[in-house]
Amino acid sequence: MKCVAEAQERLDTSVPHPARRYNYWLGGKDNFAADRESGDAVVALFPSIRTAALENRRFLRRAVELLAGELGIRQFLDIGTGLPTADNTHEVAQRVAPESSVVYVDNDPLVMVHARALLNAAPGAGPTHYLEADVRSPEDILREAAKRLDFSRPIGLMLIAVLHFIADEEDPWGIVRRLTEALPAGSYLVLSHSTGEFLTPEAVQTFRTSAIPVHLRTHDEIGRLFDGLEVLDPGVVSISNWRAEKEPGPRPDESETATDCAVARIR
Repeated sequence: MKCVAEAQERLDTSVPHPARRYNYWLGGKDNFAADRESGDAVVALFPSIRTAALENRRFLRRAVELLAGELGIRQFLDIGTGLPTADNTHEVAQRVAPESSVVYVDNDPLVMVHARALLNAAPGAGPTHYLEADVRSPEDILREAAKRLDFSRPIGLMLIAVLHFIADEEDPWGIVRRLTEALPAGSYLVLSHSTGEFLTPEAVQTFRTSAIPVHLRTHDEIGRLFDGLEVLDPGVVSISNWRAEKEPGPRPDESETATDCAVARIR
């Protein structure tokens, strides 16, 4: 309880946070006025953002089902997890393979509070852990994750809607490379990233200079995040199109989600 109390003391509700804003778009209650104000400002620029948020969760579910099912992955490292919502990584993985273990990583104190309370594995399921860390510090994440995951066996690395918060000068491509190079062969990267290809240059710039800067990238720039990896079919595509044949229709157009994604094998 001490760590939860300390996290609550560090919580600044006057500053919006991506995880809490995402929670707001998904219809959750774990957000504050600053998050809602920031979320509404994004809606004004990109009215279908709630559709994009929902489709991101659906992509996560389909990708984890693939990894835990057909591909036999039993360990997951989920960086930038956000607040617990429906179909968290451990819930999806453990429905397929109850022994699956998950390490979540985020840098928001409120996420930690909820993680301690809600991200608990069911009886008989694999362990679920939480690390408070920032994706900009991959070495710290890898060091701590190695205490909880077996790095001699394949791991599913989840980077869902997180790297567009990393500026070019912070080198998101290098961050992905450092993380994937540390994982054993046979591991997988699951990644989604917002694109600015369906927005005006003015809107892209507004996102970049907003209260929560978002660095929208082109399809080719997102594709570079998978350099050196074996990208699975159907390649780097819209989240609304990635293996979504069983999703209810009509499917949203890629301009409504403005987010690319892929799953890639680490060789």
